[in-house]
Amino acid sequence: MSVFRSNSHMYVQVIDDVAGSTLVAASTMEGELKGLKNTVADAAKLGETIGKRMLEKNIDTCVFDRNGYLFHGIVKGIADGARKAGVKF
Repeated sequence: MSVFRSNSHMYVQVIDDVAGSTLVAASTMEGELKGLKNTVADAAKLGETIGKRMLEKNIDTCVFDRNGYLFHGIVKGIADGARKAGVKF
């Protein structure tokens, strides 16, 4: 699970390193997630969404890649939301 955040949006991808392809993705630029802001509470909602999508594809464990961001605030919110959905890191 790779996390990227900009000043106005958040992006999360689950990537298969061997095949080099994205298995599941979610961002604040798509449909039902479009209204989310860069807050910890909304990051948790994004994390829950990616977690649910992962479980729909029978992916229940992953490695969390924070891409150099400190593990607090928005990045931690995404991780906590995914854990709440049932994903294990």
